[in-house]
Amino acid sequence: MSKWIKRIIALFVVAFVLFFVFTRPEQSALAVRTFFGAFESIYRFFESLVTQGK
Repeated sequence: MSKWIKRIIALFVVAFVLFFVFTRPEQSALAVRTFFGAFESIYRFFESLVTQGK
């Protein structure tokens, strides 16, 4: 794809995210919490693997 098409797609994605954040702040906060919660779950999983091996 050419550069300008990638920029247009990126602009639409950013515009959608901003629209979503401003029109539905509660759902946006929940989505962010869920996203980072997944990383926390992965961290706990690997931590439990390490502590069981001791």
